[in-house]
Amino acid sequence: MLVVAAMAIAPATTAKDGGHAGHWVGTWNASPQAAFHPVELNGQTVRQIVHASIGGTRVRVRLSNAYGTESLHIGAARVGLRSTGASIVSGSDRALRFNGSESTTIPAGALAISDPVNLRVPDRADLAVSIYVPGTALAATEHSLGLQTNYISPQGDFSGADSLPTAATTQSYYFLAGVEVDAAPNSRAVVTLGDSITDGLHSTADANARWPNRLAERLRKQKGGSKVAVLNAGISGNRVLDDTVGTNASARLDRDVLVQSGVRYLIVLQGINDIGFPGSPAADEIIAGHLQIIDRAHAVGLKVYGGTLTPFQAFLPGFYYTDDGEAKRQAVNQWIRTSKAYDAVIDFDKAIRDPRNPARMRPAYDSGDNLHPNDAGYKAMADAIDLSLFGDRDPSRRAASSKSQSMQPEKQPATPCRCAP
Repeated sequence: MLVVAAMAIAPATTAKDGGHAGHWVGTWNASPQAAFHPVELNGQTVRQIVHASIGGTRVRVRLSNAYGTESLHIGAARVGLRSTGASIVSGSDRALRFNGSESTTIPAGALAISDPVNLRVPDRADLAVSIYVPGTALAATEHSLGLQTNYISPQGDFSGADSLPTAATTQSYYFLAGVEVDAAPNSRAVVTLGDSITDGLHSTADANARWPNRLAERLRKQKGGSKVAVLNAGISGNRVLDDTVGTNASARLDRDVLVQSGVRYLIVLQGINDIGFPGSPAADEIIAGHLQIIDRAHAVGLKVYGGTLTPFQAFLPGFYYTDDGEAKRQAVNQWIRTSKAYDAVIDFDKAIRDPRNPARMRPAYDSGDNLHPNDAGYKAMADAIDLSLFGDRDPSRRAASSKSQSMQPEKQPATPCRCAP
């Protein structure tokens, strides 16, 4: 838990952007999904807890109605520093406005970004974002696997309450898609595009133990501190090519990756669900999907790093795991390691596989289902990432070098690109 009692809190602002544009970088993300069983809100306040990866001096919030079939009315929204549970640090509460208004209506399928507010946010701070929805509304847009206790009030606008009266708790996120900070000029973000292994399934709830969280911790502990935010764009069940749980990665790339504020890097860990779910495409088709993601990310100047697919032997054998599926995994991994299509390779497979049985996860890293790591396994995945991949200190180089980066992969002599299968 972050200690914030002695922290200076900047005064609120009512100006739309405080008189200057700022350097906006995403500090937290939850990729929107269509809710299977939408929660009905009836004049209630939802307070949702966000773990920032990097800090800044101002904040703005992204709200999504991506999967709503009708307009969503937000009566009030606020942000503050979370202390414990559903409580916020006294004096840190800020009213969010949308083009100067305390309320906003988000059309079906659309996104709303709040005006900035002055709030000094430390690295790794917990923020509480409160959304009051007047009337009756279905939360058709959610992020199901939040792994964070969030709070729903009784009826009423409690968005400004220091301590929220709680009628229910949930570990999903509703309407809240991202939080951005006005950060130091050399700040930047990496987006992690993946499925349940990136989403953190079977990691400890409320502990921020997913591998993207562990990566953010490693970056922060570098000498001099890190200015690289980590945005988790994992969706459980996600596939490269087809929809299952959540819109496929190819279709959501623009929304969840390319338009993120301050994004400079992309890590892709996708394909195991394409292999495991019925109707599995050929390895070449999965590879073609990866190539499209790489080309589109390179076109906007991102560096793109490929993660090898991790072992899954004995996960739902005969249905999800098959010997044919294992052969596809090996083929995709061989391509990731040797094709040089990615700017660098992160060998997640090597990091957590059992040396005595490489088709299975090391027992000490297995959550128990033979597919998803436990907390130690997620930490091992993060530890396998070469932090020098995020070492470009001059964000202004992006525009000048984006063309050359998209035409040829960057050579990284010390990266895992050349490690053996």
